[in-house]
Amino acid sequence: MPQRPEELVELLPEAESFLVREAAVGESGQRRGLVLVHDLAGDFDAAHAGALAGAHLLASLPHEVVARFDADSLVDYRAHRPRITFSGDRYESFAAPEIVLYALEDDAGEPFLLLHGAEPDYAWERFIAAVASLVDRLGVTSVVALQAIPMPVPHTRPVTVTAHATRRQLIEPYPVYWGEMQIPGSASALLELRLGEAGVDALGVAAHVPHYLAQATYPAASLTLLEHLERLTGLHLPTEALREAAEAHRTEIDDQIGQSPENTAVVAALEQQYDSFTSAREGTDLLGSAGEVPSADEIGAEFERFLADQDRKRPRD
Repeated sequence: MPQRPEELVELLPEAESFLVREAAVGESGQRRGLVLVHDLAGDFDAAHAGALAGAHLLASLPHEVVARFDADSLVDYRAHRPRITFSGDRYESFAAPEIVLYALEDDAGEPFLLLHGAEPDYAWERFIAAVASLVDRLGVTSVVALQAIPMPVPHTRPVTVTAHATRRQLIEPYPVYWGEMQIPGSASALLELRLGEAGVDALGVAAHVPHYLAQATYPAASLTLLEHLERLTGLHLPTEALREAAEAHRTEIDDQIGQSPENTAVVAALEQQYDSFTSAREGTDLLGSAGEVPSADEIGAEFERFLADQDRKRPRD
């Protein structure tokens, strides 16, 4: 018998203050107006940028766990094998995957929520129904996704983003680059779609990670995600440590690329294309091949290549 959505999540006592307040609300205009951020780590998190952004918030801000999802029912262990520590002649510990909802306070003392952990492999619709129930019960009025995608952009230029939302008004300052395209789905994308259908404001930003760094760690993309999260929500978030990490990482990348004339030439070509596009489209900042915005087919193909590479790196039986 499939689990009901509510059976996939355990609300902890720390959620009680949110539940009590929302239970007393008589009109939607009186709702607390919480922001819920999600950074579910899956194939649509190039360079682990979203997961690193969430981990940075947890390391930098006061927080507590308010709910836990049943990761054992949602995650395919054989596709994403958890780590087990083996020492000498015995197994010592097991790092089980988690999907956890945290309550945090920003630098101004404003509460918000963070859904952090592994992207579910199974039961997407039931998982999303469980999240939607928490959105309603906890007083959430805005849900924001942090993701990252591989793109033909150079690491020597500012990190750009694609913004998306259930209503254009939520991301009005952001340009629209793409027409209609078919791309591989994700739990985060389906969550945004379903919330929009239910009348909940949901939006997100996807950082553009240089395709040659998609399998590495790229803190510059994580920093950019948090900067846009601040812009979209008004939250006050700590970014200084992440900024320092991004600067140090940039130096390391420059050193590594400088050792190869071929890599140097590739980056130089990307810089030229990027600069040509931005000079031709003042006020926008997305690189396209030969100075033009990549087509839907090109973007879809880039996604497919990235996901195929992710799949090849997974352990096989």
